[in-house]
Amino acid sequence: MSGSRNNWYVLYTKPRWEKKVYTLLTDKNIEAYCPLNKVRKKWSDRIKWVEEPLFKSYVFVKLAAEDLTEVRMINGVVNFVYWLGKPAIVKNKEIEIIRKFLNDHDEVWTEPIALQKDARVVIRRGAFMDKEARVVRVTNNKVRVLIESIGYSLVAIVARSNVEVVGKP
Repeated sequence: MSGSRNNWYVLYTKPRWEKKVYTLLTDKNIEAYCPLNKVRKKWSDRIKWVEEPLFKSYVFVKLAAEDLTEVRMINGVVNFVYWLGKPAIVKNKEIEIIRKFLNDHDEVWTEPIALQKDARVVIRRGAFMDKEARVVRVTNNKVRVLIESIGYSLVAIVARSNVEVVGKP
């Protein structure tokens, strides 16, 4: 692999291929991380601790931007996870937080940040930046928000990535 400036990216894998993709990456000397969570599984005759991927269908990979295409071709890789039209980059600090958290705790789970109707949000980009709004409706990657603070009931469709939850509905 080339490049001196490597970033952590997120690969989206085929279902239940996280460990296989991780092995294929490390076999090619590509730095990868598949966070594994220790969970108790109960069968009819026993209870056993097993390691499952913390993030279903995700594997983190550290590489240079010019190596993205080569990694995308690895068996089991569907694509990179995209954020704002580009492969999502994860900070080293965030990878270390995940490692430490999993090292310190058993039976961890993930919860997506929910955008739901009537949630209070702050718009982080665009013409209404820093304005508070109320979520009216959520679709695939758009949020319809009601901006009340300007004295009118103005409804705008905002990219999901441009809003941040500030309070409970």
